[in-house]
Amino acid sequence: MPQKPPAENASRKAIELLAEEYPNAKYYLNFSTPTDLVVAAIISAQTRDEVVNSVTPELFKKFKTAKDYANADVNQLVAYIKKVSFSGNKAKNIIAACKILQEKYKGRIPDNIEELMDLPGIGKKTANTILINAYGIVNGIPVDTWVIKLSNRIGLSINKDPDKIEQDLMKVVDKKYWGKFAYILKSHGKKICQSQVPICSKCLLSKLCPRNGVTKSA
Repeated sequence: MPQKPPAENASRKAIELLAEEYPNAKYYLNFSTPTDLVVAAIISAQTRDEVVNSVTPELFKKFKTAKDYANADVNQLVAYIKKVSFSGNKAKNIIAACKILQEKYKGRIPDNIEELMDLPGIGKKTANTILINAYGIVNGIPVDTWVIKLSNRIGLSINKDPDKIEQDLMKVVDKKYWGKFAYILKSHGKKICQSQVPICSKCLLSKLCPRNGVTKSA
């Protein structure tokens, strides 16, 4: 049997090491129902997880179903999420998405990516995230900011486009990790491979990582 290219071997080794290092990595937004998840995911765009999780408890107490959100007034919704960026646009997207959910799906969250991506405020990354965390359906790898940055840094992809990065990752990441790989990378990013100055001296990938784009390290 022919040998795999060294670069691919190194990538697979790096992935295994990361998976072992962060066995408890999980989705970072709090939710109880699929509807909660859709709403939290829409709110989370360009907003820190901690901020999202700080506003959703009261929101979820008030609004429990797609019908509740569909019947809400934009200003009423904004009052609950005003701490997040672009709260007005996000409130409009939540209401519009939930009107579709109520009218087309009787309030149920769709369990396929195409129908999810038809909802306002839901792109491919978010749709993948909803499928994984609401239904345990793993058809791809959510590609968020941390996945884009770290996939390039540690040599898993040379692309910048999220769809192309996802395709690259699906070739080297064992499918058993697809559902949590974004959260593994995020955990590593927050702890070690930090956005501005990664702590390369403490990184378990120090002998494997090409450090793409890293100009200095601690």
